[in-house]
Amino acid sequence: MSIPALFFYLFSIMIIASGFMVISSRNPVHSVLFLILAFFNAAGLFLLLGAEFLAMILVVVYVGAVAVLFLFVVMMLDVDFAEFKQGFLKYLPVGGTIGAIVLFELLVVVGGWTIDATSLANVATPAPPGMSNTLALGRVLYTQYVYLFMAAGLVLLTAMIGAIILTLHHKVGVKRQDVAAQNARTPAAAVELRKKPFREGV
Repeated sequence: MSIPALFFYLFSIMIIASGFMVISSRNPVHSVLFLILAFFNAAGLFLLLGAEFLAMILVVVYVGAVAVLFLFVVMMLDVDFAEFKQGFLKYLPVGGTIGAIVLFELLVVVGGWTIDATSLANVATPAPPGMSNTLALGRVLYTQYVYLFMAAGLVLLTAMIGAIILTLHHKVGVKRQDVAAQNARTPAAAVELRKKPFREGV
């Protein structure tokens, strides 16, 4: 067995095991940690395929932002998960029916899926020889699609600012810093001089 095949089976087994532990762990914090492990192994599979850009995006975006943020939310909110599990048996028939339908659809898709020999020959080369796909993707993204890339960035920036404005609530009675008022203060307004008689306390 070659080394790439060995790593493929290793990453695949780890992904399947981590995915099973995500849905079977009773502690939600452990579920998030197993989800992070699954993301790392999926990034390893992308590296074996030569798609290092997708592997980097998977680690940076999903592991570094989504999964860690979800972990912090779970740990900081102190959610009572025992209360959520009280209605588990009530919705079990509906959930089991939906799960059976999805499983049947997956079996139909996998059973009828075939690979066309001519389709593999028509696939374009992902990157020119001697160039990584990250470099090729960067050249295309920042030359041919640079305006669309900048427009997408502006849309995301607008959405982020809108989300911050909608969720920002000022509490009444909380003292906040006013930089303009601090810079406009004069020594006469900031310092009060009082003349006290000699040998008397302040």
